[in-house]
Amino acid sequence: MSRSPKAKSFATEAELCARFIAAIGDGWTAYAETSGWDILLVRKSDGLQIGIQAKLKLNAHVINQAIESKYDVDRAGPDCRAILVPADQGNGLSSIATYIGITVITVKPETDRHNPVFYPYLPREDRGLSDDWHEQAPLKRHLLPEYVPDVAAGASAPVQLTRWKVSAIKIAVTLELRGYVTRDDFKTHKIDHRRWIPQGWLVSKGGQMTKGVAMPDFAIQHPRVYAEIKADAEKWMPASPMNLFSALTPR
Repeated sequence: MSRSPKAKSFATEAELCARFIAAIGDGWTAYAETSGWDILLVRKSDGLQIGIQAKLKLNAHVINQAIESKYDVDRAGPDCRAILVPADQGNGLSSIATYIGITVITVKPETDRHNPVFYPYLPREDRGLSDDWHEQAPLKRHLLPEYVPDVAAGASAPVQLTRWKVSAIKIAVTLELRGYVTRDDFKTHKIDHRRWIPQGWLVSKGGQMTKGVAMPDFAIQHPRVYAEIKADAEKWMPASPMNLFSALTPR
C-alpha cells in the first residue's frame, strides 16, 4: 500500500511565523520582531506575554536563544518562553526544552478542520497555565511598542519598529503636515536631531528644519504604522512652535 505524500514543510521562518500568527485568534496580539523575540505574543485580557523564537529545525542554537540567562534575571522578560518549529521537525530536544521551562510549539503547513494548526494550545486566563506552559515570573514584562509593528516576523534581516523609529515617523509626519520641524519637536519625541542634518535628512534654516533630499521614506518602510501615527496626529503633535529666530531678528 502506497503512503500518502508528506506535506511540504515551510520554506522560511517568516512563512512559519505567518502561518502561526494567522491562527492565534482574536484573544492575542502578535508583536513581530520585538524585544529580541521573533514574536512577542500578548494576551489581550491580562497582558500575559509569550516570547517566541522561530526555527525551521529544533536545535541547541534556538534553545540557547530562548533560554533565560543568568544576566537576564533582573531585566524585563515574558511570562513564558517558547520555540516555534514545523510539526515535522520535533525531536528529542523537545524534552530538554520542556525540562528547562521552554514550550515547543509545532506548526502544521497543512491541516483540516479536525486538527489544529499548532500545538499546544495557547494558555487561557480562565484556566491558568497548563503543564505545557511554564511560568517564568519576570520582575517586569517587556515594554510594548506604542504601535503594533507592521513587519514580518522571522525574516532573515528584519526591519524593526523600535521606539526610535516611532519617534522618527512622528517627525516625518510633522514635516508632512506642518512643513517644518524645530528642535522642540525632537525634544518632545525624545530623539536627537543631530544625526538628521549631516546625513541630508533635514535642511536647517532660520531655526526651522525642512525635508532634505536624503530623508528616509518611513511610509514605505512601515505603511500601516505610518498611517496610524498620522491619523493620531492631533493626540501627539504639538501646536506650531513660535519661531524664536524670526522673533529675535530685527525688521
